[in-house]
Amino acid sequence: MDGSTNSLDDVSAESSTEFPDRMSLMEVRLQAQEDEITLLKSSLADALRKLRLHDQQIPLLKQQLIAVNPAAARVLHQSCYVDGFSKPCRLSTSSLDGFHHPSNSHISNTAENGEGGAKTISSHKPSTSDRCTQTEPWIPNHETVPLALTPAIQSLSLEDALPESIQFTDETPIKLRREEEDAFEEEMGKDQTWSSLVEETIQPTTVRTLQQQQSKGSEDSQGSCPQTPTSSSPAPPKELASSPHGGPLSSIREEENMLVRRNSEKSRDSQDKTKQRLSKKAASSTNLLTRSPSLESRAKDLISSTGSQGSRRGTQSQSIKMFIRGRPITMYIPSNILNYEELRMDLPSQKLDLDWVYGYRGRDCRANLYLLPSGEAVYFIACVVVLYHIRNQTQRHYQKHTDCVRCLAIHPDKVRVASGQTAGVDKDGKPLQPFVHIWDSKTLVTLQQIGLGTFERGVGALAFSSSDNGTFLCVIDDSNEHMISVWDWNKNIKHTEVKSTNEAVLGVDFSPTDTNNIISCGKSHVYFWTLSTGTLTKKQGIFGKYKKPKFVLCFVFSLTGDVLTGDSEGNILTWGKSAADTKTLGKGAKETFQIMKQTRAHEGSVFTMCILQGGAILSGGGKDRKIIRWSADLAPERECEIPEKFGAVRTIADVDGEELLVGTTRNAILRGTFSDGFVAIVQGHVDEMWGLATHPTQNIFITCGNDRQVCVWNAGDHKLDWCATLEESGLCADFSPNGAVVSVGLSTGRWVVLDLQTKEVVSDLTDGNEQLSVMRYSPDGSFLAVGSHDNFIYIYNVTEGGRRYTRFGKCTGHSSFITHLDWSKDGKYIMSNSGDYEILYWDVASGCKLLRNRFESKDREWASYTCVLGFHVMGVWLEGSDGTDINALCRSHSERMVAVADDFCKVHLFQYPCPKPKAPSYKYEGHGSHVTNVRFTHNDSHLLSMGGKDTCILQWRVKGAGTGDHSKEHLASSSSVCSSSSSPENGR
Repeated sequence: MDGSTNSLDDVSAESSTEFPDRMSLMEVRLQAQEDEITLLKSSLADALRKLRLHDQQIPLLKQQLIAVNPAAARVLHQSCYVDGFSKPCRLSTSSLDGFHHPSNSHISNTAENGEGGAKTISSHKPSTSDRCTQTEPWIPNHETVPLALTPAIQSLSLEDALPESIQFTDETPIKLRREEEDAFEEEMGKDQTWSSLVEETIQPTTVRTLQQQQSKGSEDSQGSCPQTPTSSSPAPPKELASSPHGGPLSSIREEENMLVRRNSEKSRDSQDKTKQRLSKKAASSTNLLTRSPSLESRAKDLISSTGSQGSRRGTQSQSIKMFIRGRPITMYIPSNILNYEELRMDLPSQKLDLDWVYGYRGRDCRANLYLLPSGEAVYFIACVVVLYHIRNQTQRHYQKHTDCVRCLAIHPDKVRVASGQTAGVDKDGKPLQPFVHIWDSKTLVTLQQIGLGTFERGVGALAFSSSDNGTFLCVIDDSNEHMISVWDWNKNIKHTEVKSTNEAVLGVDFSPTDTNNIISCGKSHVYFWTLSTGTLTKKQGIFGKYKKPKFVLCFVFSLTGDVLTGDSEGNILTWGKSAADTKTLGKGAKETFQIMKQTRAHEGSVFTMCILQGGAILSGGGKDRKIIRWSADLAPERECEIPEKFGAVRTIADVDGEELLVGTTRNAILRGTFSDGFVAIVQGHVDEMWGLATHPTQNIFITCGNDRQVCVWNAGDHKLDWCATLEESGLCADFSPNGAVVSVGLSTGRWVVLDLQTKEVVSDLTDGNEQLSVMRYSPDGSFLAVGSHDNFIYIYNVTEGGRRYTRFGKCTGHSSFITHLDWSKDGKYIMSNSGDYEILYWDVASGCKLLRNRFESKDREWASYTCVLGFHVMGVWLEGSDGTDINALCRSHSERMVAVADDFCKVHLFQYPCPKPKAPSYKYEGHGSHVTNVRFTHNDSHLLSMGGKDTCILQWRVKGAGTGDHSKEHLASSSSVCSSSSSPENGR
């Protein structure tokens, strides 16, 4: 400490700010050391409990075995290995307690095999008694004696006491005992060990039954006689019975008593030594634990919370196990379930319909926004093609794609639409085949599917021919060679296919006047294709004296037949046809396209171009975010700039010559004019999303993600109410029960509280330096739980209507990062999950105490259910799941259904509760990436699901039976087994 104090005195004022950082680092290290000590303490408590458990079991087991078959004594007298050392198995006279008989019963001193040959006690040598204490066959004036060897009992053996699945050998007791220790440490469920198996097979009722049978047989054969030996004791030999008070019998008794006393003293000394060794071990471990004062009380709680043998065995029959990646997870069955095996798992009575799609994919796709004559804008996001009626503000959805849609093309009749998708992978990681769908925009009926098994990776660009009423469809895939193919789509016939280029291809289109002419553009190239006799040939555009751009991003055909290209240099190049150079190329030469003119259009790239009906041209810029209107000869006429928050111009669609639709690179669609400006009609996130929460009383929900945007949406009006920019990525959120504020957890351990009305930050706190994964208010709003990736749950007192927060405590005990948590309905307890598939329970009201006996929480009612691991949601896990296949789940407020977000782009709807494996569910497609979160609205009228990389929010309408009744009675009364465990392919 002196050295550290001197060093602090020497630091400058500028570097003194580093001291809190050092202190924080030291606190983290100290906490890690405390966690390690906690684990050591837990292991010690388990070891002591196991020793106590075995000490209680061994005497009873030996007593019962010898009572059934004295021949088993030979096995028990042998040395057996315990904890890796050879030790004698002691069977003292005290192990016979529990079998009481009259004190005047006469016992014969028979051989171990039960035959009548006499065997005197004096034959025992002191050396033998030093090694093992043997049970005496006849002890006068003792309150307990062994049972008689009836014929039924004599026929039994140790092998008969074992289950049929276990073969008895000399090594069986040792082997089964080792298996018992391994199974106990791994907590693999009921003890399938030698001790438990024999104990379950040989019950006291079995012994009593044999006694009664022998007693009844003796009474029938000899009649009632008070001097007749009991049925549990054979008659003593005549030579011993003839002199009960003197002679040889007295000397034998004296020697016997001396031997018993000697053996008892040695056994007592051995037991005392064992207890002393255990006491020393416990004392040394206690000294180790108490070196850290902060852990002293927790160590006492841990040791006191270890269950007894009876309590553990009593709960085993009321629990089940599920396995994730080979790790067992114990689930305790609630008391209201009388017969778990007969529970019936049905499909939920509700179903989902896609109601609304929030977002637009403009960040990495081109030519993806068109306007139909019906007044609907056509665009796509994730696996859904959206038809949004601008005036009526309604949506329709084409949902036949199985993975993300990448491109669109509109038929010349303005009714039929072609859409191409990416390949994607299935749940096993195997690639799926991409394809193109041609469908009717009025009926949403699929007319044709082409290219299945032909395209690789995905479809990058599409175009219908124009001069022949759209007979042909040109497709360029995303393979390394970017294969270009021409299809008679109506007949599903591929006319030709050739390699295009190894560089990226960004666009393709037919000439509006000649179906045999096709143009494609992309990285460092523009190709002019000619279709002749079923063969495609290409000619590369020559830039000549003009600077060759890195990318040719877009092109259009002018009314004069020229081709206008926009490139990454900000120029518009005019390509015109030139006469064939017969002098150089010979008579077979054909006309070619050459650059006729270069026009400086934008600062930065020219992302898109659009031809208006009168011949005017629109261009959209990247860096300058400008939309410029050009005359037919490329003279600028008008321009405007879109707001910076919407990003650059991605694509432009003409509405009526004056009004425009503009898609932007920040996934927004704008509507407006040059004179009035532009407003957003579609908005969305631009990066992966994780945080989702719904308002407790209104149709409002909040989202946040890696784009550092926190957005509040109105689910009734399908609009974005407001959006705020955070300093870090937002990963989780929750509304306070009064609905006035919302807390958002960030990626740095920091969390903020926002006022919904003023949009201001009313609280800004930090817990740890790792990302936060869950925020959850207690039902009455008096507490806030913050789950972090530093393995802790931080508890805060909440006052002033959610505007003031003070630290209440910290839940410490998880060995991995926190993933989910829920509060009990009374607001006193928390259930939490972690990254290593732990389920822990906490008593917050008692000071954030970890509840070691999880059995006591089996009947607790939870205000919400978002934990992915728990008895009531065990059935949502598929067989062979790796623990990360389910990202989130949410129980409805009616407690009749549970929605699940998985890693395979699916939303599932299960009946709640669903505690049995392979529970049936409805599956819904639409997302093109892992589904990160799901939430029901406050009245269960809608379900919200959120994609990760697809940046898509899907709003599902819940339809079907009412959701007002809770399902506890349904669970308790279910009695028939589900006839089918398979889920419907789709819930639509």
